[in-house]
Amino acid sequence: MIRTRFAPSPTGYLHVGGARTALFSWAYARRHGGRFILRIEDTDLERSTAQSTQGILDGMDWLGLDHDEGPFHQMQRLSRYHEVAEQLLREGHAYRCYASREELEALRERQRAAGLKPRYDGRWRDSKAIPPAGVEPVVRLKNPLEGEVTFRDLVKGDVTVANAELDDLVLLRADGVPTYNFGVVIDDLDMNITHVIRGDDHVNNTPRQINILKALGASLPQYAHVPMILGPDGERLSKRHGAVSVIQYRDDGYLPEALVNYLARLGWSHGDEEVFSREQLVEWFDLAAINRAPARFDPEKLRWLNQQYLKFADDARLAGLARPLLEARGCDVGAGGGPDPARVAGLLKERVATVTELADAAVYFYRFMVPSDESRARYLTPAVRAPLADLRGRLATATWDDHGIQDAIKATAAAHGLKMPGVAMPLRVMVTGEAQTPSIDRVLELLGRKETLRRLDERLAAYPA
Repeated sequence: MIRTRFAPSPTGYLHVGGARTALFSWAYARRHGGRFILRIEDTDLERSTAQSTQGILDGMDWLGLDHDEGPFHQMQRLSRYHEVAEQLLREGHAYRCYASREELEALRERQRAAGLKPRYDGRWRDSKAIPPAGVEPVVRLKNPLEGEVTFRDLVKGDVTVANAELDDLVLLRADGVPTYNFGVVIDDLDMNITHVIRGDDHVNNTPRQINILKALGASLPQYAHVPMILGPDGERLSKRHGAVSVIQYRDDGYLPEALVNYLARLGWSHGDEEVFSREQLVEWFDLAAINRAPARFDPEKLRWLNQQYLKFADDARLAGLARPLLEARGCDVGAGGGPDPARVAGLLKERVATVTELADAAVYFYRFMVPSDESRARYLTPAVRAPLADLRGRLATATWDDHGIQDAIKATAAAHGLKMPGVAMPLRVMVTGEAQTPSIDRVLELLGRKETLRRLDERLAAYPA
């Protein structure tokens, strides 16, 4: 059975790069009826936080990337790492190194001065020296001195690295905490991970990890290193490009299915399909279709995609998402507090790109918006007072649907020798405070006769000043 995993470090939020890696691992497992494991690599004691862990879990949950096992925490598995380290020591595949930090820094300085690549020189590899008193050693792998490591990357193809390029990496630090390369190998081994799907910033770690697995006589998983994500300017993706927490996208009014769709298209494709469901992603996903070149994050493309999903989203769902945003904007959306928010969402959703914009666009349904000085000067002139007063009377008895309202506006325009916009635009500004809304007859139908007439009475008394 195929088993994949996502193994973030809880040193920050779940950003788009990590979320895409999680998505690819999740989709591959789901595509093949396998298992998706969530693991928290919390051995960076200084930077790991419970808040970050929760943020990762929240982000995964919002995106719908459900895991079958876990979350497992590395700091709860320390005894297992020590057990394997002792095994490697006994079998001669590892050794204790007593070199101090100062010694190693001096070594690196000498190597840099000589134009050499800084690396550990193996001074304790076969040393017979008496260990210095009071020094807690690290445990290092006895990396092979000759030969090479070759593995077939399911994205990049064959990768070969000479063992001479690799030094004896640390497995256990002096405090007994495993390094990334050791912990991840033992976790993948114990959890029977068959496919390691991760960012290509880890590709240089893979030969080291393979040598650990070979020392343990273990079979190797298959590796797939996904190219990095760049910003629109070709630079490494950062906060200024939109590399924020996926939860921030939720708070900014994006739908999770839109972000999942967009992340899937960052470096992977299925023909020319741009908009596809989670089910289609699972059906189509294949590691062979991942592009070897870096992907570029385009905030405008994500915004466009979110707009497509909003158009077809359930109105009641959108209303539920918009309600707290409307209440934060001082709107009463409860019983008797304006029109049905689901109907409002249905009217507005094709005009906006995010739920936040939907809430902004819906405010005038729940409280009067004061028009801008420009709109007042342009539309609420003394000349429109008589036509709008006439229209107010017609609306009081009109059939209250979009056709009846439109007929009242047309009749008023004809009676005063005006074109339709000459009545509809002042009406729109007077009732909603906005110069741009959907068709005013549909807006008024939702707003209701009572509220429409109340606003007209109030504004007719106030305009023109």
